[in-house]
Amino acid sequence: MTPVDLTKVTRLLNHGPTTLITSAHADQRNIMAAAWVCALDFNPAKVTVVIDRNTYTRELMEAEGTFAINLPCVQQIEMVKKVGAISGRDLPGTDKFAEYGIETFAAKEISAPLVQGCVGWLECKIISEPHNQNTYDLFIAEVVAAHADERVFSDGRWHFDDHDALRTVHHIAGGVFFATGQQC
Repeated sequence: MTPVDLTKVTRLLNHGPTTLITSAHADQRNIMAAAWVCALDFNPAKVTVVIDRNTYTRELMEAEGTFAINLPCVQQIEMVKKVGAISGRDLPGTDKFAEYGIETFAAKEISAPLVQGCVGWLECKIISEPHNQNTYDLFIAEVVAAHADERVFSDGRWHFDDHDALRTVHHIAGGVFFATGQQC
């Protein structure tokens, strides 16, 4: 894992990968799959993410004021499908991380855990916009730290050439995903 210059954060997201949103507050944590994540600005680096008001992830995000965006890869597709199919509220006495054996590590700037094995990580602090959040489920956040797996992202560029298992995934619809394709 190598740090990513915050002015290059848009390059982690601009190809539209499916993401895993992690959040934590007090002794609780959660993870969910999210496809509606977008780079918004360069400096300071900002992102938008749509998180339904009924999700447990959103409850923790709003309580803590932070969340993480994790970029999963092909080798994690089954885990992505699982965490996207069930709410953390439906796992009494446990959490999705424990239920699915998801390994994490500590973020540098926020409390949300980062998912081991992903190829990119963005640590985000919510910029409070109650109207957008309540009306559109849209969150705006400043990226306060970013990291990437240097095997597939370095010098501000993706390079998946010899790492098919590390390609990011893209949700199309109805549980169908594609892997990032070849550079043209």
